[in-house]
Amino acid sequence: MSGLPWVNVLGVRVSAIDMELALAQIDAWIEGGDRRYVCLGTVHGIMTCRRSAEQRRIFNAAGMVTPDGMPLVWLGRARHPRVSRVYGPDLMLASLARSAATGQRHYLYGGGPGVGQRLAAQLRERFPGAHLVGAREPPFAPIDQLATAAEAEPINAAHPDVVWVGIGSPKQEQWMARMRSRLQAPVLLGVGAAFDFHSGTVAQAPPWMQRNGLEWLFRLGSDPRRLWRRYLIDNPWFLWSIALQRFGIRRYEV
Repeated sequence: MSGLPWVNVLGVRVSAIDMELALAQIDAWIEGGDRRYVCLGTVHGIMTCRRSAEQRRIFNAAGMVTPDGMPLVWLGRARHPRVSRVYGPDLMLASLARSAATGQRHYLYGGGPGVGQRLAAQLRERFPGAHLVGAREPPFAPIDQLATAAEAEPINAAHPDVVWVGIGSPKQEQWMARMRSRLQAPVLLGVGAAFDFHSGTVAQAPPWMQRNGLEWLFRLGSDPRRLWRRYLIDNPWFLWSIALQRFGIRRYEV
């Protein structure tokens, strides 16, 4: 991980940042030609790391793990008052909005059939000065079939500075870690559901629910069959584990 401040959340280094600092760090990597990847810090992501040592290694090797979920914002803010939410969908919009001025080139990798292309069209309309240089909707396939030199070729040919990856967690983090050495773009950003949200495929929670850490409840109500295990099992387990860490009953090494 880069020199950003961080907090230990159940053995995962979550960056103690706000949106301004996140954007400045991305700019610095691009200007310096560094090759990094960025993971979203969510409760689901942290609990996936608890179940998988490999996933935990991937997160802790990231250049930045954003405080995407509000529980991680609150934990970070307890030690670093400046911490605020760096939500993947908002980070994507903020970065694209700056693209006309910075000249940074963006590539979209992900989305279901039609989603990536629809997202590209909507972003070009919303940010007419943005440098959006390509979009690819990969097939639904195991990670071994996606993390290949052949997948890297069209991305490298477009010469992006930032590759936005939306193939779902934990696959997108695994893809970024495996593809980091194959891709010339300085920054890879795994943004999960941002592809669905910004393409209009899936509705976002109202802002008041997002601010108060209730986005999970909105998403659970929207898709209970797929998400019930993530929220009804992972959320209580996360709270219990945080209590053990907070009171020194269990140590989680990074």
